[in-house]
Amino acid sequence: MTVIKICGITNLEDAICALDAGADMLGFIFYRRSPRYIEPQAARAIVDVVRQRSTRIQTVGVFVNETTEGIREVIQLSGIHAVQLSGDEPLSYLADLGNCSYKAVRSLAQADAILALRDTVKRTVIDTLPDMLLDADHPTLYGGSGTRADESLAERLTRRCRLMLAGGLKPENVSQAIQLTHPWGVDVSSGVEDSPGKKNCLKIRAFIKAVRQQDCATGLEKPGGASL
Repeated sequence: MTVIKICGITNLEDAICALDAGADMLGFIFYRRSPRYIEPQAARAIVDVVRQRSTRIQTVGVFVNETTEGIREVIQLSGIHAVQLSGDEPLSYLADLGNCSYKAVRSLAQADAILALRDTVKRTVIDTLPDMLLDADHPTLYGGSGTRADESLAERLTRRCRLMLAGGLKPENVSQAIQLTHPWGVDVSSGVEDSPGKKNCLKIRAFIKAVRQQDCATGLEKPGGASL
């Protein structure tokens, strides 16, 4: 089934809604300039409750141009499972942080560089994480812009790696995006919000329902099977 990440979690209520609706991953933004920024200690309080309720869900910290030392400190403070690098970090960060990290890309050149690194050093990420995330190529923002990513590029990359598709997804268009690009996973933030950092539980449920219905339609899940 298509992996679903609900990103930009800032409070326990939204985290529980996403968990109960069937999300596979929760994303926490550790970039101070983001309206969805959360302090590592506040994220830890949410992560601890989520882990008590489910052992399967992955928690991901989203970083932008942070040092590897700073990232490791936040991992320890927050208790997150994995790291998403969404800024202009060098690819050496992926080697430094190990197989719990992956990079957000916005162009074919960036994606090719990551795949070349993977092939050169035999680097693999754990199979519950994507190889990379494709986001919209926005001139000033590192994500959460509500702008659609390049779906023709996404379709090409899904043939080569585990790709998570982000950028402008919402309940109304995620089914079509999956049909067009066949991604390993989908990532949503602004598309299920009432305002930055405040999710709408009905939209979260509608988004996840749309993904699972498309999974059924494409044979990724048998009708009547257990949902996540």
